[in-house]
Amino acid sequence: MKALRLTGWGRAPELVDVERPVPGPAEALVRVEAAGLCHSDIHVLDAEPGELPYRAPFTLGHEVAGRIVAVGAGFDGPAPGERVVVHGPWGCGSCGRCAAGQDNYCDRRGDLDRHGVGLGVDGGMAEYVLLPSARHLVPIGDLPADQAAPLSDAGLTSYHAVCGVRRALGDGTTALVIGVGGLGHLAVQILRAITPSRVLAVDIREEALALATRSGAHLSLPMVDGAAGKLRKETGGVGVDAVLDFAGTDATLAFATEVLRPGGELAVVGSGGGQLMVRKPGFLPPGFRLSLPFWGTRDELAEVVALARAGTLRVETEEFPLSAALDAIDRLRQGRIRGRGVLVPWRTDAPCPAEPSTAPATSKIG
Repeated sequence: MKALRLTGWGRAPELVDVERPVPGPAEALVRVEAAGLCHSDIHVLDAEPGELPYRAPFTLGHEVAGRIVAVGAGFDGPAPGERVVVHGPWGCGSCGRCAAGQDNYCDRRGDLDRHGVGLGVDGGMAEYVLLPSARHLVPIGDLPADQAAPLSDAGLTSYHAVCGVRRALGDGTTALVIGVGGLGHLAVQILRAITPSRVLAVDIREEALALATRSGAHLSLPMVDGAAGKLRKETGGVGVDAVLDFAGTDATLAFATEVLRPGGELAVVGSGGGQLMVRKPGFLPPGFRLSLPFWGTRDELAEVVALARAGTLRVETEEFPLSAALDAIDRLRQGRIRGRGVLVPWRTDAPCPAEPSTAPATSKIG
């Protein structure tokens, strides 16, 4: 089968032929229907040797949706033939957080040599992916794969971040989304769906502002000189009740604290390397609360899937065949992908390969 693999640190990923895995005890083999492209993939590709605990080579791709085609003995989950999305963060599996489906906050995360599918172990930028446990799978029914795959990170992370600030977003409140890309445009929709807040959005790109408007933002503004003053006027001068920063740069953090209302919520989701000096007394809004949301829980992923299946949440995507993965990654680096990029290994106008047996297997290749 074809797979896009990181073969060594400091090297470009390679699309290579590898053996199709066979599920062992409690495992499932999923034929990948779609795999999302994420800036986290860029961070992995650009990491210096020793910066991450992962051991190369491994297949990239942590946003994965597909169909179960084979299971191992003792697998206790969706049956072969069912379509699923993969809950991407994998913890130790035994701590209290993992037992509760909160692998994203695993107590032993710092001791692991992998952090999830496509993050130290073989991921979904391939024709098939092997899953070690049913606990990592969420059924999607008839939800299109190009919609389901991005939900496992872009949708889940946005939902988790919104839920973290939701207590501040009652009637008559205002929420601000900074950075309207693959995650931000979903955050706008989620805010509209589960809070009564007025939703504002800022970005430096005109196409991103248009995406924010299409996604339901009540007001979209370019983040330029004077924008903070305009936003304050939109809130009657008091500031916004919650800010979700999907960039996380020095500039966006400074902007966020300038427009945040006293006692407001700031969720820093983006990994742009920005720093925020916390000092009391100081320039920060008094009483504000800061959170650093990371990914989300399995139960939250099921809730995000339910929103998408109900038609409340829709991902704006650009599709690429797996053979064009390197070009798609270059476009992601350049900020030229609208919404979320998605790799589609199997084309609908081409015959699918013969499926492996769906009988339980007891061995694994390679």
